[in-house]
Amino acid sequence: MVNKEQKFGSKFLFLAASFVLVVFVKNANCAPFNEAGNQGEMEDGEAWTMVQKSGNQFVVNGQPFYVNGFNTYWLMVFAADQSTRGKVTEVFQQASAVGLSVCRTWAFNDGQWRALQKTPAVYDEDVFKALDFVVSEAKKFKIRLILSLVNNWEAYGGKSQYVKWGKAAGLNLTSDDDFFSHPTLKSYYKAHVKAVLNRVNTFTNMTYKDDPTIFSWELMNEPRCESDPSGDKLQAWIEEMAVYVKSIDPKHLVQIGLEGFYGPSTPNRAQFNPNSYAQQVGTDFIRNHQVLGVDYASAHIYPDSWISQSLSDTHIEFTKSWMQSHIDDAENHLNMPVVFSEFGVSSKDPGYNSTFRDTLISTVYTNILNSTKKGGAGGGSLLWQVFPEGTDYMDDGYAIVLSKSLSTANIVSLHSKRLNTYNSLCSWKCHWGCKKKHVADNFQFHEEL
Repeated sequence: MVNKEQKFGSKFLFLAASFVLVVFVKNANCAPFNEAGNQGEMEDGEAWTMVQKSGNQFVVNGQPFYVNGFNTYWLMVFAADQSTRGKVTEVFQQASAVGLSVCRTWAFNDGQWRALQKTPAVYDEDVFKALDFVVSEAKKFKIRLILSLVNNWEAYGGKSQYVKWGKAAGLNLTSDDDFFSHPTLKSYYKAHVKAVLNRVNTFTNMTYKDDPTIFSWELMNEPRCESDPSGDKLQAWIEEMAVYVKSIDPKHLVQIGLEGFYGPSTPNRAQFNPNSYAQQVGTDFIRNHQVLGVDYASAHIYPDSWISQSLSDTHIEFTKSWMQSHIDDAENHLNMPVVFSEFGVSSKDPGYNSTFRDTLISTVYTNILNSTKKGGAGGGSLLWQVFPEGTDYMDDGYAIVLSKSLSTANIVSLHSKRLNTYNSLCSWKCHWGCKKKHVADNFQFHEEL
């Protein structure tokens, strides 16, 4: 947002804004974020309104909102057991302490151990109450939730469980991808959507579809339909389900849950894919997001899974180009924000060290901030994934225990402060009547910003 050629405006605005930034830069390496008074538990009666979309920006009460968050997928399952429920609170406490304000987690567990949905439309009330607890507890720490409604993968049931249910009911199914096209399986999914969205939280007495704690619904975690590389089958499913979710809940945002691969409709963008196979999995970033009912785009960042497990500077350069291409497309073709809703690097990779992980995280944050300064479509990012202490047995290699990873926690905290400062400056300037640009446009940002 820096405009070096613009003349200084009002002397008062310049001096006041300069003071804010001097204080901010001076304290950029302060202790945890909550010590600055920007996070903590929500007070009773404190305002909490829905996040909305305005063009390529998220807004709350008309002011910009940037997704600054993390993934912890297992919260509902841990909350279902009193012996592990406290870990849910620990995650939210630790995330809040470094300024993270959005969490992505599963609102599904289909037909497996501690299942939410035991059979189609048959639920374990104790597990549903566990999800209620997660939503209630998130609000206490001012953390909004992205709730994913089904998995592409077999973990926690996923589309393969829906196919198993269909076969048990006598349906002639030949592929897990029948999930996307068979009318009965689609009806199973719709029934689950309806049950979750209409759920009345037993802790707050608020219906999920009316709760501002929920940032958005996610149709599916990492959908792929490899049996149809053209992408037509998945496209039809997205078109149907996005509208269905909106028919029940027009208030909340909806996203698909894509990894972000470019498909057949945009061959000129295939150069940005991590490999040639990515174009053959039935997804199509631009086409998929040009759908009624989809409010924002998503992409994931896993160069160690997609390119090579041997870590190198190539992974960092890919991350930069991958993010920029999706931000450009969100601005030029979609007119919506894009959230990089999973990113990380595995400690199991050859050559892994925490310095490389910190470099990857800093690279993602820098690209988001560069977009933020320009008022661009970079809507934010979500670490994969934040764990509390004592949950090592759940670690897939990507877990970040903030209390044991101080360098990483400092990077996250600094990013939180920067985003908070941008939001505060814009809100302040708008108080004086501006419609678009921050007060900070009247002078040059400190280079660290």
